[in-house]
Amino acid sequence: MTAHLLLKESVFLNRSLYQEAERHYSLRKDLPVSSNTVTDEVNKIREQVRAGLNEAESVQVSELVERLNHVELENKQLKSLLEKLESRLAQLEGGKPVAATGKPAAAPAPAAKAPAKAENDDDFDLFGEDDEDDEEKKRITEERLKAYNEKKAKKPTVVAKSSVLLDVKVWDDETDMKALEESVRSIEMEGLVWGQSKLIPVAFGVKKLQIQCVIEDDKVSTETLEEKICEFEDYVQSVDIAAFNKI
Repeated sequence: MTAHLLLKESVFLNRSLYQEAERHYSLRKDLPVSSNTVTDEVNKIREQVRAGLNEAESVQVSELVERLNHVELENKQLKSLLEKLESRLAQLEGGKPVAATGKPAAAPAPAAKAPAKAENDDDFDLFGEDDEDDEEKKRITEERLKAYNEKKAKKPTVVAKSSVLLDVKVWDDETDMKALEESVRSIEMEGLVWGQSKLIPVAFGVKKLQIQCVIEDDKVSTETLEEKICEFEDYVQSVDIAAFNKI
């Protein structure tokens, strides 16, 4: 009714009414006439799925056929090999044994007879000779041991010695370095020999005493020597080993 009335009007009296009518017309125009297009697309997809399934089945079937042919071929080969083995076994069981061509082994030579014991052997005399031989061997062994021990006692023993270079550090620059050196050299121990010494500048007028000595390793240890030097605590701050060499 509204659309009929609008047809008679030649002027837009109600703009919104005209726009609504135009929108309805556009919607009806865009609707599809039929659903044949959608049906065709669905049918195409179904055909593609069926073709893919048929192709997969054909591939699987061809692989199975190939494997079956391979198994049949192996079965025929095994049967042929079995027939050959059975025929060979029948020949061996029914044929004559093969004669040995090798020469018989030579008989072992008879063992040599032990020499007959002399009729005039005297057992008592034999034992007596053995006792004399044992005593002679014992005497020779004792003499050799005695000579070896005497030779070893005369041989001078090698004494292990080491050369040690000590750094004696003092408290400050007012330390009497001469008195320090005299104190260090006053240390006397068996196996200790003092050597050369010199004063080495450290910093800010402070010097350290570097002194060398030779010690016997079995009699003097560096730890004991350091402790004895550090006992002069009025002069000594610390003692370090600058160098240590075996002689």
